[in-house]
Amino acid sequence: MPVGQLLVEGLAIGACYGLFATAVVIIYKTSEVVNFAQGEMAMFSSFVAFHILTVYQYPFWLAFIIAMIFSILLGVLIEYLFLRPAKHPSILGMIVITLGAEMFLMGLAGWKWGAEQKYFSLPLNASVTYEPIQGMIVNQWAIAVFVVTAVIMLFLFLFFKYSKLGVAMRATQQNKHAAKIMGIRTERVFSFAWGFSSLIGAIAGMFFASRATLDPAYMMEPFMRAFAAAVLGGLMSIPGVIIGGGLMGLIENFFGYYFPHWKPIVAFVVIILVLCLRPSGLFAKHFVKKV
Repeated sequence: MPVGQLLVEGLAIGACYGLFATAVVIIYKTSEVVNFAQGEMAMFSSFVAFHILTVYQYPFWLAFIIAMIFSILLGVLIEYLFLRPAKHPSILGMIVITLGAEMFLMGLAGWKWGAEQKYFSLPLNASVTYEPIQGMIVNQWAIAVFVVTAVIMLFLFLFFKYSKLGVAMRATQQNKHAAKIMGIRTERVFSFAWGFSSLIGAIAGMFFASRATLDPAYMMEPFMRAFAAAVLGGLMSIPGVIIGGGLMGLIENFFGYYFPHWKPIVAFVVIILVLCLRPSGLFAKHFVKKV
């Protein structure tokens, strides 16, 4: 396989990792909690779209819109039912709660739709390719990932910079108690962050499902790779995680081509190296809280 093709495919899957990592970072920037249920939330929303498509035979775009609305409600519901009742929880306690939500969603999906693999497709023809530069073949799936990621990144930039809710989210992340004193309803901010994060994660989850197969455990590996991308770019920097996703996709693609047997461990090696050498990531500032 030519180097140009490895580059294109690496950047495409890296953009998908970066998009999913953005969903993780939105929650982390608001509450400093890594949501380990993020993959299963995306998986469950993808199953909802699959169910609507196969059982009710609705058109894809209608099923997509319904699944996106469901993903928002799912994120808000998990925050309200699982995290909000916790009284003065530690960061570790919050992470354990997200792990519990992960197992609950995986078990519920397995009970409802079974554990067998299912075929999920987007209205994209992967066999239709374009060759903008000789040696670089781009299919419709890759183009869709690039376009969707760019649109969401532009929206997030404008949202966090100019909207009142975006500023409230930034203020809540910097100092929750000060934000409360200034009149910001932090509980609503957390609910919105979870719903918004679930929406973005569901979009990325459908891209992953269309590339492989759909089953209750299919998001475990993409989540680990996206988390590695977030750690690489910096968990406090949304542009950083997009760049980290691109780097992660390139590392995985080139490493997997030349050393295929070692491809599954690339994400773990990246996490370990970054945490040892630069804990804050490549594009986020490291800070120390004094007590």
